[in-house]
Amino acid sequence: MSDIPNDSAYFKTLKALKDEIYKARVRAHLTINQELTLLYWKIGKEIVDRKKELGWGSKVVDLLSQDLRHEFPEMKGLSTRNLIYMQTFALAYPDYEFTQQAAAQIPWGHNQAILDKVSDPEQRIWYIKKTIENGWSRNVLALQIENRLHDRMGKALTNFKNTLPSSTSDLAQSIFKSEYNLEFLDIKEKIHERELENKLIDRIRDFLLELGTGFAFIGSQYKLTVAGDEFLIDLLFYQTKLQCYIVLELKSGKFQPSYLGQLEFYLTIVDSQIKLPSDKSSIGLLLCREANQLVVEYALKTKSQPMGVSKYILSANKLPLELENALPTPEQFKHFFIEEEEM
Repeated sequence: MSDIPNDSAYFKTLKALKDEIYKARVRAHLTINQELTLLYWKIGKEIVDRKKELGWGSKVVDLLSQDLRHEFPEMKGLSTRNLIYMQTFALAYPDYEFTQQAAAQIPWGHNQAILDKVSDPEQRIWYIKKTIENGWSRNVLALQIENRLHDRMGKALTNFKNTLPSSTSDLAQSIFKSEYNLEFLDIKEKIHERELENKLIDRIRDFLLELGTGFAFIGSQYKLTVAGDEFLIDLLFYQTKLQCYIVLELKSGKFQPSYLGQLEFYLTIVDSQIKLPSDKSSIGLLLCREANQLVVEYALKTKSQPMGVSKYILSANKLPLELENALPTPEQFKHFFIEEEEM
């Protein structure tokens, strides 16, 4: 019998051991991160309490930073700036139990980003929970905050309450947004629907990130055949949380009620030809450049299949035309500063 086995059982065992070690490392890293975040909360609370009790000014933070770094030279994160973050952190989440169960579950850098970019307490908690749920990196979290995800999530105009079981309708509603930010396409002018679709395919990873967790891309211009006639779905996805197909249609202009008839037709075919018995009813999503809310609401009332209507935006920071016209031009700004320097 060989001392060094050379069979598949050995390599399977080796792989299993490696996997366990990797998992243990991840768990250890997460534990360290949680303990560090809780330590920062305790430091912040101690400073806040002492400043309130003893009337200490802001200079005491500089002194504490110097003394703590002298005592723990190998420890990072004891700068004056980080101690100020710790105070803000403790003031933002005064409940230690909440901090332990939520805020400490995400890295300290993520907490700093939320403290910097979000002022509303409820929204801070919302972004913490979404970060835990979706495993966002710090950059993705920052992007979601900048793109106002909280204001858009779950706000699509839909008929889900009337067309889906109660156990599914709330989850479906929470997944779709009132607006989808397509600024990453870098489109400056009006664009035809097919061109928009092609650009989305080219940047499908960015589009999937914007759609949210659980969307799997199936295909574009997805062919459906009915008695020899062919029909093409703009974009077809599968939603793993909802366990159903998502038929997505793009419109470059303003919403028209007739668009829902086409979407309803596609949903009927997908449910008849593609959906498996284990899948739930397919859902339609219509993306338009503009939409009159009341017109959309009336149009959805007449539909018996689950669908929603959302807008897409190509430039998140574009000012309203009336405000844009009221602002001085770059040349006027330049002229103003030249005059200021001469005074």
